[in-house]
Amino acid sequence: MRTFQHFLSYYKPYRKIFYLDLFCALMISVIDILFPLILDYLSNDFFLRGAKIIQAALPWIALGLLVIYTIRSLCRYYVSAQGHIMGAYMESDMREDLFDQFQRLSFTYYDKHNTGIMMSRVTNDLFDICEFAHHGPENLFISLIKIIGSFAIMFYLNGILSIALLLVTVLMLLFSYSQNTKMKRIFMDNRKKIGEINASLQDSLEGARVVKSFANEPLEKDKFAHSNARYLKSKQDNYEMMGFYYGGTNLFQGLLYVTIVVVGGFLIAKGKLSPFDLATFALYVNVFVAPLEVLVEFTEMFQKGFSGFKRFEEVMDEDPDVKNEPNAKTLENTNGHITFKDVSFAYEEDKCVLDHVNIDIPSGTKLALVGPSGGGKTTLCSLIPRFYDVTHGEVEIDGVNVKAYTLESLRKQIGVVQQDVYLFNGTIKENIAYGKEGASMEEIVQAAKNANIHDFICSLPLGYETPVQEKGVRLSGGQKQRISIARIFLKDPKILILDEATSALDNESERVIQKALDELSKGRTCITIAHRLSTIKNADTIVVIDDEGIQESGTHEELLAKNGIYAKYDRLQFEGL
Repeated sequence: MRTFQHFLSYYKPYRKIFYLDLFCALMISVIDILFPLILDYLSNDFFLRGAKIIQAALPWIALGLLVIYTIRSLCRYYVSAQGHIMGAYMESDMREDLFDQFQRLSFTYYDKHNTGIMMSRVTNDLFDICEFAHHGPENLFISLIKIIGSFAIMFYLNGILSIALLLVTVLMLLFSYSQNTKMKRIFMDNRKKIGEINASLQDSLEGARVVKSFANEPLEKDKFAHSNARYLKSKQDNYEMMGFYYGGTNLFQGLLYVTIVVVGGFLIAKGKLSPFDLATFALYVNVFVAPLEVLVEFTEMFQKGFSGFKRFEEVMDEDPDVKNEPNAKTLENTNGHITFKDVSFAYEEDKCVLDHVNIDIPSGTKLALVGPSGGGKTTLCSLIPRFYDVTHGEVEIDGVNVKAYTLESLRKQIGVVQQDVYLFNGTIKENIAYGKEGASMEEIVQAAKNANIHDFICSLPLGYETPVQEKGVRLSGGQKQRISIARIFLKDPKILILDEATSALDNESERVIQKALDELSKGRTCITIAHRLSTIKNADTIVVIDDEGIQESGTHEELLAKNGIYAKYDRLQFEGL
C-alpha cells in the first residue's frame, strides 16, 4: 500500500490531465458499449416500421452516429497524446528525484553499487514506469467500464446466458491471478539482469584502452557473453511464462464463444432467447473480450512497471549515512584550523582503517602525509569534507565539529586535487568554471594563468571553447591536472587537500604543476598526500602513517635525524639504497 501511495503521489501535479484522460476513456467505453444496443434496437424495432420511415430517418441516424464517432475520435486523440505526455512528465519527475537522490547519497553507497546498474534504474526502469503510469489506469478504467457495462446489458437481455459467461470469466480471472506472482518474480529478475548487462558494457567500454593494451578482447567478450546469456535465460523464462499466460487466457476467451453457441442454442430451442438477441450477445462478447485482452496486457505492463518502481523505491528509500545534522550552521570565513581528536574509522565493522588518530593542523600550515598504500592517508583526508563520517572521535575546523556545519558550506571551504582527474563533457572553459558558479571570463582566465595552463589553452584553435572529449582523453595527464588545479584556484578554498596530485606525471610536468600547487597553497591550510618526498620537503609538518597508525611526526630535517621510517623512505628514493 505504501508503494502504491508513493506511486499515486506522482499524479498529483497532473490531476487535471489525468481526470480529463479518464473522462475521455469513459466516453470511448460508453460509445463502444452503446453501439450493439443501438444496432439491436434498430434491427428488432426500428427497421421493421416500413421503408418510408427508414429512408427518412437514415440521414439523421447517419449524422448521429457520425457525431458520436467524431467525439470518440477526439477522445482517442486526447488519450493517446495528452495521456502519453502526462506519463512522460511523470517519468521526468521520477528521473529528477532519482538523480537528486543519487547526489545526496554518500561515498559509501557508490562504494557498494555498480554505476551501470544505477544507470539502468534511471533509464530502463523508468521507461516502463512511464508506460504503466499512462496506460495502466486508463486501460484498467476502460476495461472495467466495458466489462461491467456489457454484463449489465447482457443480464438485461438474458440472465441465464449471462451467468454462464460470468462463470467462465471468473475461472479466467482466477487463472490470471495464479500466474501473477510468478510473473512478478520473473520481471524483477529481468530488471536485475539488464542492470548486469549495463554494468558489464560500461566496464568494458570505459576500460577499452586497458583491454586493448592487454589484447584481452576475447576475455571481455566472454564476460559480456556470460551476462548476456544470463539475461537471455531470464527473458526466455519470461516469455515462456507469458506464452502460457496468453495461451491460457486465449483458451478461456474461446470458451466464452463456446458458451454462447451451446447455451444460446439451448435457450433458442427452448424459446427463451431470440436469434436477434443471440446476435446481440455475440456483439457484446466482442465488446467484452477486447477489454479482457487489455487486462491481460495490463497484467504484463503492471508487473514491468511495478518491478521498476520497486527498484526505484529501493534507491529512494536509501538513507544517506552522511547528511546534515539538525540545526547545522553555515561555515563562513574559516581560519582553516583542523584538528583530529581521537579519530577512528572503519569501512566495515571489523576492519579498522584509522585507530585513535590525533593530529593538530594550525591555520595556514602545510602538513604532509606519507606512508605505504592502504595506510589510511586518503581516508583521513576524506573525513574533513565528510565524504565519510568518523566511527569514533571528532574532526574539528576552528574548534567546531565538522558535523555542526552544513555539507554544502563545509565542502565549499575545501578544495581537493586528486591523482585521477575527472573532466566533464563540455568545453575547457566550462570545466574550469565548474569551480565557481557564475564565474566571469576574466576570473576563468586568471585561474588558468595561476595554474600555468593559459598559454596552452590559447594555442588551441578554439581556445577556451575547445571541447573536452570524454574524460579528457585527448589531453595529457599534466594538462588535465592543470585544468583541475585551475578549478581549485577559481573555487578559492581556505583548506586544500592534495592527494598524490603529481605522482602519475613525468618530471617536467611535475615541475610545472608543483609550481602551480605551491602558488595555490599560499595562505591556505594545505594537506598533501605524497609518495615523492621531493614535493613535501618544505612542509611544516610531515606525518608518517601506516596501517598501525601514526609512526612519526616532524619536519623533514627532524625526521631524517631520527633515522626511522621516513629516513628509510628518503634513502630509497634519493640514494637508491
